[in-house]
Amino acid sequence: MVEKFMELSPVIPYVVLVVSFFALIKGADIFVEGAASLAKKLGVPSIIIGLTVVAMGTSAPEAAVSISAAATGNNGIALGNVIGSNIFNLLVVLGVCMVITKLPTQKETLRRDFPWNIIATVAVVLFIVLFGDNQITRLEGAALLVLFVSYMGYIIYKTLKNREVSIDDEIEEIYLVKSLIFLVGGLALVVVGGDLVVDSATAIAKSWGASDKLVGLTIVAMGTSLPELVTSIVAAKKGESEMAIGNVIGSNLFNLLFILGMTAAIMPVAGALLIDSIFLLAVTAMMFVFAATGNRLQRAEGVVAILCYGGYLAYTIIREFALF
Repeated sequence: MVEKFMELSPVIPYVVLVVSFFALIKGADIFVEGAASLAKKLGVPSIIIGLTVVAMGTSAPEAAVSISAAATGNNGIALGNVIGSNIFNLLVVLGVCMVITKLPTQKETLRRDFPWNIIATVAVVLFIVLFGDNQITRLEGAALLVLFVSYMGYIIYKTLKNREVSIDDEIEEIYLVKSLIFLVGGLALVVVGGDLVVDSATAIAKSWGASDKLVGLTIVAMGTSLPELVTSIVAAKKGESEMAIGNVIGSNLFNLLFILGMTAAIMPVAGALLIDSIFLLAVTAMMFVFAATGNRLQRAEGVVAILCYGGYLAYTIIREFALF
C-alpha cells in the first residue's frame, strides 16, 4: 500500500513511518492503561499486572513490528528489529542515562536479570548456528517461549514470596466500558501501526537500494525503542536508577524470549544476523561487567557505550554497501 503512494512522492514512506511510530507508542500506552485497569477490576494481583501487562505493553511496538514482518515474509525486519532494539537499548538508552547520572545497581539485577539476558542471547546465537541452517526454526522459537514462561514464573514466585513490589497506587482504575475501549483501541493502534511500519520501512529500504535487515537494525529498531528511551531518561533524571536499568534489561529479555520466540513460532526466521547477535552478546557482557564493577554504572562507561553504538552503526552501513 505504501509503495503505491510512494509513486506520488518519495517523502510519503517517511511520513507514514513517523506517524506509524506515534500510533505504536500511543497505542501501547492506551492498551496498558486499559488492560491494567481491567485486570485490577477482575481482582488480579497488582504485581502480576506489573510483571505481565505493563512489562509487555512497553515492548508492544517491537512485538507488533516483528510479528507483522514475520507474517509477511520480511525476515530481515523481524529479526533486525529485535537485535537492533536490544543493541540500541543497551548502548544508547542505558548509555545516555549513565551520562546523565551515575546509576547504582542492586544485587538482584546482577544476580538474576543480567545473567538471564546473557543466557537468552547465548541461546539465540546457538539457535542461529545450530545445524548450520542460519535460521531460527519454529521449534527453537518454542524453546525461547518456554524460557520466557520459566523466567516470568520465577520472577512472579520470588516477588510474591518476598513481597518485593506493590503497584496498587500506580494503577488508575477507570470505568469498565472505558477500560474495554482503551484495550481494543490501543491494540488496534498497535496492530495497524506495526503493519504500516513494516510497509513503510520496506519501501524505504527499496528506495535506498538497501536490505530490509539494515532498515530493521537501524531506523525500525530506534523507532520502536522510543518508549524505553523516554522512560529510562525520565527515571534517571528523577534518581530512579533501578527503574532506568530495569526498564532496559526487562525489555531486552522480553524482546529476545517472547517477541523473537513468538515470531519464529509463527514463521521460521531465515537469514539470521549472526554477527549482530554476537555483538549483542558482547555488549550485554560488557554492560554486566560495568554494572558489577563498583556496583554502579559510571558516566565514563556511558560515553564508551554511546561510542560503541556509533561504531556499530558505521559498521552496519559499511557492510551493507560494501564501502570497505
